[in-house]
This record gives sequence, C-alpha cells and structure tokens, in this order.
Amino acid sequence: MGCYPSKNTDSKASRVARWQATGIVALRDSKLKTFPDEVLDLDRSVRTLDVTNNKIVDIPMEVCKLTNMQRLILADNLIERLPMNLGKLQSLKVMILDGNHITTLPDELGQLVRLERLSVSRNLLSSLPETIGSLRNLLLINVSNNKLISLPESVGSCFSLEELQANDNLMEGLPSSLCNLIHLKSLCLDNNNIGQLPSSLLKDCKALQKVSLHGNPILMDQFQQMEGFEDFEARRKKKIDKQIDSNVMISSKGLDEGVDL
Repeated sequence: MGCYPSKNTDSKASRVARWQATGIVALRDSKLKTFPDEVLDLDRSVRTLDVTNNKIVDIPMEVCKLTNMQRLILADNLIERLPMNLGKLQSLKVMILDGNHITTLPDELGQLVRLERLSVSRNLLSSLPETIGSLRNLLLINVSNNKLISLPESVGSCFSLEELQANDNLMEGLPSSLCNLIHLKSLCLDNNNIGQLPSSLLKDCKALQKVSLHGNPILMDQFQQMEGFEDFEARRKKKIDKQIDSNVMISSKGLDEGVDL
C-alpha cells in the first residue's frame, strides 16, 4: 500500500501555497500563541499579515525577513513589546497594534519612513518616542486609550498628518509644534485633562475641520476666542453641509460641535 500525505499536511501545504500566490496571510481568530514558522519562512512573499484576535505574546526578531510587507495587523493579542529590529520593515505602510499590552514603542519606529497609518489604541503607553517625528508620510496616528501624559514635540514634524486620535489619556496640554501640521483635518482629544490649546492652532492648521474635546476642562469661550476660530468654524460647517448634501449617515451623537462644555 502506498503512502499518502495526511489531510493536515496537505492543508498546510495548500495554505502556504495560497499565501505565496496572494501575498496575504490571514490568521485571524486562529488561537495562535506564537508566529507560525511557515509564515516567517515566506520571506519576501508576504505583503499583508493579519493575526488579529489571537494570544501572541512576542513578535520574533525573524519578522524582519518579511521585507516586502506593507500591512502588519496585530490587534487584540497579548503583545508587550516590539522587536528592536522593527525598522528593517522598510516597506511597511500600515501597522495596527490595538488592544495589546505594549508599554513602550522602540526608537526604531522612526525608521519606518513609508508608514502611513499607525494605530496603537488600547495599550499601556505612557510616552511616544521622539523618533516618531521621522514619519513624514504618516497620515493617521491613533494612540487613544493609553496612559499618555503628553505628546512629543517631534510630532509636529509628521508633516503629512491628517488625523490625530488621542482620546482617553492623561494629557494636560499639547506641544506647540502641533501648529506645524498644515494638513491636519481631525484632532480628537476626548477625555483628557486639557485646559488650553496652543494659541495659534486654529490659525496655523488651515485644513482643520474637527476638534473634539469632550470631557476636558477647557471652556467653549476659550475655544471661541482663539485666533482663527471663525475660519475653523466655516470649514467645520462646510464639511457638515457636504455630509448632509451627500446623505451621509450621522452617528447617534449627532454632529460633533467640537468642544463639550
């Protein structure tokens, strides 16, 4: 009687072949505790790696072999730290780390110069590395639901930034360099301890359409008295009118007025 490959072996082989053909490794909800070796062995074939909702604790150093990877999605795992050689993933454009146990981000983060979207919400971060300012192509940063006391001054060097989400942290103020972000459209800072914004924020950030400050001690009067408020308000209303004209669905909270009294 001849020998036949087991069903599991055949399934694994076909799965790896599919990953190589598509460049997409999708392992959501797979009860993983470690990175599968067969993924790391794919080297340059991987363009997207999604291991959302597993029980992975460590990202192996060998992940740096995936040099063509553009999307790394590691949300809802048990990850505590990122590998120090993370910066070798030079093709990376999207990195999603939401819902882990990460306490610090390595300085090597700044080497990911092609990164466009960085989301590390629902972690344990108390600070961000100054090297984040090297991410000149970054369009979105989401650091909500952490323990951040402040944002680094260097964030003002993320010149392409359009959206900054930092809700549910411990921040009392913002760096003045934020005013350098001339492409910034949305600034969400709900549930912090912010009592004052950089004085020229509304004047210098000429693309800004949304500022959400619910759950902060800042007063509406303070916000309305800032230089550039009238132009900001005009942009905000124009955006709302466009949403209404386009029949865009509005959330149950209605249209955000920007500041909660």
